[in-house]
Amino acid sequence: QAHLAAAPAGPPRRRPTQRPLARLAPAMALPEIEVTEMARSDAESSKGISKWGTWGSPVTKFDWQWSGTEEAYILEGEATITPTGKFASCKEVTIKAGDFCVFPGGMTCIWNVTQKISKFYNYP
Repeated sequence: QAHLAAAPAGPPRRRPTQRPLARLAPAMALPEIEVTEMARSDAESSKGISKWGTWGSPVTKFDWQWSGTEEAYILEGEATITPTGKFASCKEVTIKAGDFCVFPGGMTCIWNVTQKISKFYNYP
C-alpha cells in the first residue's frame, strides 16, 4: 500500500515572480538645424533655388515654429536662431549670406535677426 506524504501545513508556497527590468527606450535625438556654406551657383544647380519663394525681415526678434521641414538659402544678412520648448536641447545656430539651411518641421525657436535678412525658401 503506497503511502502519500502529507502536504505541509499553511498556505501554498508561491514561486517568486520575476518582474522584467524596466527598459528605457533610448531618447530619440531631436533633429538639429543643418547649416552648410554653399556658393549660390551650387545651390542653384543642385536645388533650383531661384524657383523657390522669397522671404525677408528687418532687424528684429520673434518666436517661430516651422510647420514642416524647410530648406532655405540665405541671400543676405544674419540671424541667430535659438531652439526653444522641446527643442531647447538643440544647438543655437547663426546663419548668414551664403548658407544653405535645413530647418526641422515642428521646431520652435527664437529668431534674432541682427542684420536685415533675405532668403529663398522651400518646403520639399
